Amino acid sequence: MLVKGTPAPGSHAPTRRQIITGGAIAVAGVVIRPVPVFADASDEISHTAEAIHQERLFKASRKRLYEALTVTKQFDQVTHDLMQSPAMSKMQQPTAISPHVGGAFALFGGYISGRHIELVPDELIVQAWRVGSWVRGLYSIISFQLTQEGAGTRIIFDHAGFPKGQAEHLASGWQEHYWDPLAKFLS
Repeated sequence: MLVKGTPAPGSHAPTRRQIITGGAIAVAGVVIRPVPVFADASDEISHTAEAIHQERLFKASRKRLYEALTVTKQFDQVTHDLMQSPAMSKMQQPTAISPHVGGAFALFGGYISGRHIELVPDELIVQAWRVGSWVRGLYSIISFQLTQEGAGTRIIFDHAGFPKGQAEHLASGWQEHYWDPLAKFLS
């Protein structure tokens, strides 16, 4: 006999993470603008979609790495050297990061902005993320998965939904503006 509200034998109720991730994927489908298609149905599916997958190992705990990416004062310290350039040094507030799911963030003086889609402390950060020069309303999805590896933490990073042709520029930007400064900050 089944009790109302319980899953049938052999089936599993979705976890909170699966529900939130499913919601994030649904939001991404709405937030990321489709490219208008003026051809037949066989041309409607992109087979050349670009995405970035990077993995980096840092000599720090998951907690320390998570906080470096989600706490305003810590991210300011991570990017301190970058913000000393003549163009960036004039900015009043280089970083503003909400600590809440759904909360907004603005990095590098607002050049990068977005909202937190999912935050699992010390484990996962998923964001709707955009560059200020992109078409208004266009967001990509980024994910930082933090896994303990020995005495360090591995970031498994994925970035998708950005404008075509920007993969190389963005991939090098992640290295230059995130991974290198994080390594320096955490050492």
